[in-house]
Amino acid sequence: MAPSVPRTRAAAALRMKQIALDNQDRTIRRLRAQLATERRGLAATKKELEDTQVALEASHKVIAGLTEIGLSMSKKIEKMKVKKQKVRANHVECHQKFQARIHEAEDSMQAQHLIIEALVDEKDSLLQTIHGLQEANNAPAPFDGEWEEEPEEEPEEEEIEDIPLGEGEIDDE
Repeated sequence: MAPSVPRTRAAAALRMKQIALDNQDRTIRRLRAQLATERRGLAATKKELEDTQVALEASHKVIAGLTEIGLSMSKKIEKMKVKKQKVRANHVECHQKFQARIHEAEDSMQAQHLIIEALVDEKDSLLQTIHGLQEANNAPAPFDGEWEEEPEEEPEEEEIEDIPLGEGEIDDE
């Protein structure tokens, strides 16, 4: 039995080495499978990263475009504000000029009204003076404000004597 023991031990050692190699082979296959899975995951992640970068670049372009549009709109809004202020100032100026014209017209109308009142007072005063003078001179009733038109008389034509030619004498005295 002695000669079989080393064989058994050698076979057992060989069997143990075979089992260890099989275990290492399974571990290598499992690790390769994990590596392949990780590579696929990495490839998917890399693809997602590229897609994200493309989307990010597109977003940057959109943001840049929107920023440019925003700046343009801001400039336009500022121009419109300036224009609105100018229009408002012009409106205020025109309104003030219009109000000044209205006040001038009102002042002119008031002055004309005062002149008319003064003329009416002067007319009344003159009528009283005329009435007083007429009473003092025992004249007929004063003018009552209505005109009576007298018919115009046509002047009578005087007949001119016909003087025969050569009969009249001219005296140069």
